[in-house]
Amino acid sequence: MGVGTVKAVFLDRDGVLNRAAIRDGKPYPPASAQDLEIFPEAPAALAALRQEGFRLYVVTNQPDVARGTQTRQVVEQIHAALGHALPLDGFYACYHDDGDRCECRKPKPGLLLAAAEEHGVTLRESYLIGDRWRDIEAGQRAGCRTAWLDSGYTERGPSTPADVRVSSLAEAVAWILREEQVRTARMKSISDLKIKIFADGADKAGMLEMYRNPIIRGFTTNPTLMRKAGIRDYGAFARDILACIPDRPISLEVFADEFPEMERQARTMAGWAENVFVKIPVTNTRGESSASLVRHLSHDGIKLNVTALLTLDQVRIVSEALVAGAPASISIFAGRIADTGRDPVPVMAAAVEVLRGVPHVELIWASPRELLNVFQADAVGCHILTATHDILKKLPLVGKDLSEFSLETVKMFHVDAAASEFTL
Repeated sequence: MGVGTVKAVFLDRDGVLNRAAIRDGKPYPPASAQDLEIFPEAPAALAALRQEGFRLYVVTNQPDVARGTQTRQVVEQIHAALGHALPLDGFYACYHDDGDRCECRKPKPGLLLAAAEEHGVTLRESYLIGDRWRDIEAGQRAGCRTAWLDSGYTERGPSTPADVRVSSLAEAVAWILREEQVRTARMKSISDLKIKIFADGADKAGMLEMYRNPIIRGFTTNPTLMRKAGIRDYGAFARDILACIPDRPISLEVFADEFPEMERQARTMAGWAENVFVKIPVTNTRGESSASLVRHLSHDGIKLNVTALLTLDQVRIVSEALVAGAPASISIFAGRIADTGRDPVPVMAAAVEVLRGVPHVELIWASPRELLNVFQADAVGCHILTATHDILKKLPLVGKDLSEFSLETVKMFHVDAAASEFTL
């Protein structure tokens, strides 16, 4: 459900950042900015989150405005005082009551979704800290991990348990920092692999998001992905991406079917930037081999990515065409091999052996179907794996505890069922 690249911690206000007034076992906001009492641990706790790279947004229900017992001006004065004392990046407040049936009053996730949209927050990598069931359920519906600050109020707790139950803001922040350490360790295990991971796509925003990730070592695209992304001007899109990503390999595919036109397009694309690898299909639509064109272009110094291979015979033919040529890669569509019920691993392992005699040619495991393929490709000695965003977004799951993952799955089912308001 994330919409950007920023990670955030969403914070309820009263009872989390500042002391709430307790009446009949339930929390209420301070009557004025003069009555605001910020918890002593809040400045250091929030500073630790900022140091870890989190943006901090307050998301608060303030129904007393709708009820006429407090004014919006007072709420904003309290926010100004909090903003002056604490390293906060923004405030999102709902001034409605339940009867207004708005989309922003927690447990609905509207406040979090608005902040995510405005600031480019990736919700799946973000957290919420709250002291009431409404907070936790809003965070869960938004896709965040949640910390419930249990203050012993005389009301029900979250219908689906939070990821952690704590007794203070400082304890919640300590948990988040530990979780981030675990996440960083998981990502490091990916970076320790020998295989290079390339992102496959044609959405500029998604490509730039991947570019900011040091694990991503290059990019590939093709006309099918461009069409899905709504690209109409191939050259303008390609030159724009090359200007934004000048220092990692980018494979751009020809779209002609006749070999003379393929050659013209290949030479044009190669002239756009030094980091261009021109993708040439292994055959045209009539099944005629492109090996002769590949040999000609490669020996003229054009870096190639020969694509859409599925057989070892194709690998042998193409590798022979690339001997003594420019740096190149060969893309075997392992995922498509798997789609036919065949195990791609033996094919990929054999292809690695074929390419040992042409060390300037790298083998690509293309079209992976699951994150496991990254490790399979690394184990057999593939040089590169290309993956779409759907696969790459699962990288933080590497090494995840399966019991924990099971519980998260059960929670997800429960949250979705509750949000759907099913009845029997």
